[in-house]
Amino acid sequence: MPQPFLIYNLFPLLAGPVARWTEHLERIRAMGFTWIYLNPFQYPGWSGSLYAVKDYFRFHPLLAGELGLDPFMLLRNFLTEARRQGLAVMMDLVLNHTASDAPLTQEHPEWYAKNPDGTIKHPSCIDPADDRRVTVWGDLAELEYWPPPDPEGLLEWITKVMRRYLELGIVGFRCDAAYKIPGEYWARIIGAARDLNPEVVFLAETLGCRLGELARMQGAGFDFLYNSSKWWDFQAPWCLEQYDHNRRIAPSLSFPETHDTPRLITESVGDQALVRQRYLFAAFFSTGLMMPMGYEYGLPRKLDVKHTRPSEWDRKPYDLTEFISAVNRLKTECPVLLQEGPIRRPSPQGDPVVLLLKAAETGPGRVLAVINATAKAQPGVLLTWKKVLGHPTPRGWELTAPGQSPVPGGSLTLDLAPRDLRLWFFPDEPGWAP
Repeated sequence: MPQPFLIYNLFPLLAGPVARWTEHLERIRAMGFTWIYLNPFQYPGWSGSLYAVKDYFRFHPLLAGELGLDPFMLLRNFLTEARRQGLAVMMDLVLNHTASDAPLTQEHPEWYAKNPDGTIKHPSCIDPADDRRVTVWGDLAELEYWPPPDPEGLLEWITKVMRRYLELGIVGFRCDAAYKIPGEYWARIIGAARDLNPEVVFLAETLGCRLGELARMQGAGFDFLYNSSKWWDFQAPWCLEQYDHNRRIAPSLSFPETHDTPRLITESVGDQALVRQRYLFAAFFSTGLMMPMGYEYGLPRKLDVKHTRPSEWDRKPYDLTEFISAVNRLKTECPVLLQEGPIRRPSPQGDPVVLLLKAAETGPGRVLAVINATAKAQPGVLLTWKKVLGHPTPRGWELTAPGQSPVPGGSLTLDLAPRDLRLWFFPDEPGWAP
């Protein structure tokens, strides 16, 4: 069975000084997560943003703490304890830009993209809905990769950064805006890391990436890609199309929210049923699963790369840790949910109750998701196995019911609560074929 890729995003500004990070390990392990992902914790530039990294070899002042101890020693201790508890740790690797006041802009100005007047370029993006609206990040300086002016020198610096953290015990890198760097150059970066640690994992953050940009990353060596299922309304065809396209490149990662999005509990005006549904759906949809710190307690304030503080951890409107644990356990124990197998929709587009049938990528087995895509109850939903599965009397059982109730023959009638999501597993043993 594949190893589960279940990530808890420990947000540094919420967790506080690195000396306190170990306080969260027991809870993370108890919920069934297998990985911890750390956003940038290094020294930031003038804006204070975690993603405006000024110096990869110093710590953010708010995270270094006031104990007078070497923060790198504290980080090593945290990584050692995480490993002892069976948790692997990955960190953000922000390589498409640096802080605009990073020493690197003076030491190697030739590595940066330039404006027509020769000044270093700030990254920017155009609003896809209105190309007159352009956002420019003045606290960032864009590195040039198309092509890199000094590929060997830049790779040597990147390798130095990776080596520092691999030696401490980091075993994975989440690559911010990975599509901003050519796939062939990523292949060299990933190859350099695997020369240091053959088991290191690379996760590509690809949100907002166009299909052409993603295709350029094929063969780069990424272990996982992000997907956009968080924004799916369960109806429009784009999400299943994206999933089918991307799974041919690498397995993907789903999430109910990230540090870049509003808190789902706030966005949904307190709809806990939606918060539960979206976590369970993310567990069903793709190989990997990620949850940001505070989701389990309904923390209402969006994680902010400048302003979040540990005091926000004190407000916990509710506790979903048991639910999260149950979903993680369900995913861990079901091989179909640990693979990027094909998904088809047996229900017509537009139906309030959405059926998704996911097959194993290798081996037998399928999982049926029955999703109430609305905030209204849906009584008397009829599932006819011949129509849904192609077999009139399949063997199977409900994963989301206590005791994993076996399915009756012929058909099943369901009363679905608002935002309900239920899963059934069908082993598809040799001897019958739908």
